[in-house]
Amino acid sequence: MIKFVWLVPFFPLIGVLINGILGWKLEKFSKSIIHWVACSAAGLSFLVVWMIFRELISLPPDHRHFEVVVYNWFTSGELGVNVAYLVDTLSITMAMFVTGVGFLIHIYSIGYMMHDEGRYYRFFTYLNLFMFSMINLILANNFVLMFLGWEGVGVCSYLLIGFWFQNKSYASAGKKAFVFNRIGDFAFILGMFLLFFAVGKTTNHYSLDFYKVLSHSSLIPVGVATTVGILLFIGATGKSAQIPLYVWLPDAMAGPTPVSALIHAATMVTAGVYMVARCAPLYLHGHLALEIVAIVGCLTSFFAATMALAQNDIKKVIAYSTISQLGYMFLGVGVTAFSAGVFHIVTHSFFKALLFLGAGSVIHALSGEQDMRYMGSLKNKIPITYWTFLIACLAIAGIPGLSGFFSKDEILAQTFANGHYFLWALATITAGLTSFYMFRVLFMTFFGESRMKPDVAKHVHESPATMTFPMIVLAILSIFGGYIGVPAILGGSNNIEHFLHTSFYYGHSSAHHAAHLSHGTEFMLMGIAVLVGLAGIYTAFLMYVKSKSIPENLANSFPLLHKLFYNKWYVDEIYEAIFEKPGNFLGSILWVVWDELIVDGIVMGVVNCIKGIGYGLRFFQTGSIQYYAVSLLLGIAIVVTYFINI
Repeated sequence: MIKFVWLVPFFPLIGVLINGILGWKLEKFSKSIIHWVACSAAGLSFLVVWMIFRELISLPPDHRHFEVVVYNWFTSGELGVNVAYLVDTLSITMAMFVTGVGFLIHIYSIGYMMHDEGRYYRFFTYLNLFMFSMINLILANNFVLMFLGWEGVGVCSYLLIGFWFQNKSYASAGKKAFVFNRIGDFAFILGMFLLFFAVGKTTNHYSLDFYKVLSHSSLIPVGVATTVGILLFIGATGKSAQIPLYVWLPDAMAGPTPVSALIHAATMVTAGVYMVARCAPLYLHGHLALEIVAIVGCLTSFFAATMALAQNDIKKVIAYSTISQLGYMFLGVGVTAFSAGVFHIVTHSFFKALLFLGAGSVIHALSGEQDMRYMGSLKNKIPITYWTFLIACLAIAGIPGLSGFFSKDEILAQTFANGHYFLWALATITAGLTSFYMFRVLFMTFFGESRMKPDVAKHVHESPATMTFPMIVLAILSIFGGYIGVPAILGGSNNIEHFLHTSFYYGHSSAHHAAHLSHGTEFMLMGIAVLVGLAGIYTAFLMYVKSKSIPENLANSFPLLHKLFYNKWYVDEIYEAIFEKPGNFLGSILWVVWDELIVDGIVMGVVNCIKGIGYGLRFFQTGSIQYYAVSLLLGIAIVVTYFINI
């Protein structure tokens, strides 16, 4: 089945072509055809990935690496690039949750978007295109095909974030995502070219295939490897929303909620972490770049958590939690715990997709309301949404027994084991903040008295089965998904670490070995993390259920801090002052001086000159034959006289 891996991106591509070309006609006939095509494409991709996964695990660990060439894409000089797919433990792990969670989000979208008239086919076309791009990104066997998928998810995010483009702020959010991603993508291109020339010069063989490049990355100078790693990571900060290019992701909430779930859980934002994990041999050689990855990831995680504390839009809180959790993933890969970082990608895809779908269900029930200050008392009105949302909150808080506990604690343990004590302390504090702000969302939304507007309250209803079914499946995965990585200290064998190990160190004679801790230290770290998480939950309960005056009193006692968190540290305003306003001013100057005065002046000057000549010559066009005859004779006489006098 591995040789048919090309079917995984092929099915979503067929969905794009059918709905993209015929969708406007199909929508008039029946919407069901549109979502059947789109969902079937995503479902078939997942089925193929599952079959490949079953075949892969039946093989010995050292034989779980295949490259399937579909066709030669182009050849330029010594560089030949194929459309080829890499099937190994890392790519198939990513493909499993991308296609699986993506399939569930497609099903959810049926109920969520059913009443969107005229653009239903366009929405599902974009979803399938998103899946096609992400699948190419993670299955590509070379940097060029990865970059095609990398750009593809960027374009799809622009199309889907600004899907309701009639709203100017929504359209602006799409443009913001596009621009910030282009900044990171430029650095990614530079890193890719530098790696191409560095390895080619060293080995005298120029290639951009992962295996050929990364297996020789240890031969290039450490400084070059570090520079390449930093450039690639800048690309990752754009795609995976890390400092300083994270600001587009909270505004991405402008798109429909299924889009938010797809971007945050199953596709785009995980691309940066995957890329760093894929380039593990390069980063291990240029270790300073890996240190930068860890530091930026940890700082982003804490920074985003503080901003989530004071937000009132339910989707924005979850958006900031995504930025924070991505920081955890980068912290994991940055401290060389590559398996732990990828493990957290997997578990995060379950509970984060569930959080967004749950938020979408709340918004659907409240006729579009997203402000938590106008919610409350929804626990018994939409029970399926409540219980599934509760499970997601427990999972992201790292409560023992749920998926987030295993992956988050593995990252914290490896951070401590590798001697990054300050980063471990900051990440542990962030875990407490995460528990607090997620249960703040839960308590404000589902508990207490109703703060809903009267006309909204009387129409509250549970979402249809097409929306609740994916939520139930994701809730089950949020509970049990972490059991693929139970550590030895808890009686497991960390299966996912053993499964992924060969994908990070192929081609190297000596693999990197993770640091180990004593059982006592592991239990201590685990206990601290759990206590911090429980403290966050209890604090949220105290402030938003038991003594509801506390938040207002705290805001009044620390107005500057509250305003700082509420206004997201004024980063958007700083960027606006430093880049946007000077850019607009420069653009206006160039428009008025260069474009209008110089360019338009030259063009219009030529036009006016020709127009003036024509205006003067029109007096010679009298329509009188006698006048023309006299003019002709006069002209001949002048010419003859000229030549006689020469």
